[in-house]
Amino acid sequence: VNMGTALIYDEEMTRYKLLWVDPACKIEVPERLVVSYGALVENGLADRCVSIPVREATDADILLVHSEEYLEAVKKTPYMTLEELKEFTLQYGDVYFHPNIYHCAKLALGATLQLVDNVMTGKVRNGLALVRPPGHHSMRSAASGFCIFNNVAIAAQYVKQKYGVKRVLIVDWDIHHGQGVQYSFEDDPSVLYFSWHRYEHQKFWPNLRESDFDVVGKEKGAGSTINVPWNKVKMQNSDYLSIFFHVLLPVAYEFSPDLVLVCAGFDSAIGDPEGEMCATPDIFAHLTHLLMNLAGGKLCAVLEGGYNLKSLAQSVCQTVHSLLGDPAPRPANLEGPCNSALESLQCVRSAHRKYWSCLKHAGSLKYTLIVNVLSFSTIRENFIKDADDKDAVTLSSLIALVDKMEKNEVVLTRDLLYSNLFFYISVLSQGCSDASGFIQAVLGLLLPLGYEYDPSLVLLVQTPGSGICDSVWQQLTGLLQGLAQGHILVLMQRTCIDPTCSSLLGDAAPSLGQLHAAPPEDVEAVENLRQRLKADWKLLQTTDEPDDEGLMDLL
Repeated sequence: VNMGTALIYDEEMTRYKLLWVDPACKIEVPERLVVSYGALVENGLADRCVSIPVREATDADILLVHSEEYLEAVKKTPYMTLEELKEFTLQYGDVYFHPNIYHCAKLALGATLQLVDNVMTGKVRNGLALVRPPGHHSMRSAASGFCIFNNVAIAAQYVKQKYGVKRVLIVDWDIHHGQGVQYSFEDDPSVLYFSWHRYEHQKFWPNLRESDFDVVGKEKGAGSTINVPWNKVKMQNSDYLSIFFHVLLPVAYEFSPDLVLVCAGFDSAIGDPEGEMCATPDIFAHLTHLLMNLAGGKLCAVLEGGYNLKSLAQSVCQTVHSLLGDPAPRPANLEGPCNSALESLQCVRSAHRKYWSCLKHAGSLKYTLIVNVLSFSTIRENFIKDADDKDAVTLSSLIALVDKMEKNEVVLTRDLLYSNLFFYISVLSQGCSDASGFIQAVLGLLLPLGYEYDPSLVLLVQTPGSGICDSVWQQLTGLLQGLAQGHILVLMQRTCIDPTCSSLLGDAAPSLGQLHAAPPEDVEAVENLRQRLKADWKLLQTTDEPDDEGLMDLL
């Protein structure tokens, strides 16, 4: 049952600001919170959320990540003069202090932990903490990048300690690398940290070698740090989705987190002076939706950056819309990732191939094209032969409508026969023999095709004897609701009604557990089809040069 979405906000966190001239820090202003919360109120979203009061974090909370020496130093800032604050600030990078910032930082962390507590105890399903100061840059003994305490890193340690959570996924879609989070968990296999960030070959802040694609974690944590460097600006929606489909989601499903934490920085949206990217605010509705079937729906988003007040407010609203279960807007102008994004994608997949079975065979197969087509005549034959008269009449009416679509007797919005999309779905449902192979096919093939095709309706057909278990079926149904503004029609026999209704009503699919390696025949089937289609469907591409991904193993 959908238990609701939490919204945690307190106006007190707007009561600090830069007190001196600093060009690097002038963009971090109280209005960031004011406009974000105001937009949620204006759009009626705040009233639909469960309001949860903030609390101050305790010393014990802060010390889960930070050193006692650093905490004691920050505790002195409320009593410093302006000159003392300026002097104190100089030892850190791109950050400022204010007499009230220690109090606000404790509230920001406390709000994050309040959100986590309410999600973990089942009082809400998910939620957003609108907080300030942000956190993902702050390190064990240092403030950095407007961040005082590392809200999300502490939250991850907190849930592991308090609730015995075994696996936490942190998704950092802020446009800056969250080095503080990475350093906190680089040797910890129980926390999977994913970050994409403007990098430009180390020319963009924080200018760290550790932000590049080949930094994957240390010792037991090798493979649990995933860095996707953006080496050019102006990345678009297609670039973001491509990384989700071909890196983050396959690895996340294999990892199977018990909780998803999002470092929700919206400086990765269009118009932001820091990011200089071109992704529109509505993409955050899709990114959020794609994460919501992980961890049984337990998702906590925590505000990080975002400095264009207009796109920040819009992006926050889009995120909350998805958390509430509202249909995501249809994605516009998905033309495939640019060459620079493909280069980063290829490098990341190569760097992580040895750690994740879902990436193990990518680019290393010799392809032969063997495709089994499941036509409408097969669907008609399989369903109608066991149906009663009333069901048969209803099904015949549906198939007649689809036949008209196939013959172009029903006007379509694009120059592609609607039957092609059915063809893809049918191949997937028949072509993968277990959950790992099926999910890999859905994430790496079906979703990219669906998003690029941009249908106005999704017709999902489950044929008798498909062999798809309820939990996998719910995952498929939930993920596909990100398409066509949630317009989805399910055609099936009376074998999986309750799980299907649950998914269509917005309940998160149950976790599939940690997925093992997909059978080689499943991998080959998916890759065969992807290779055949990628020239026409750009979101299927995973390399900037056709068939060269396997060469990365030789470099």
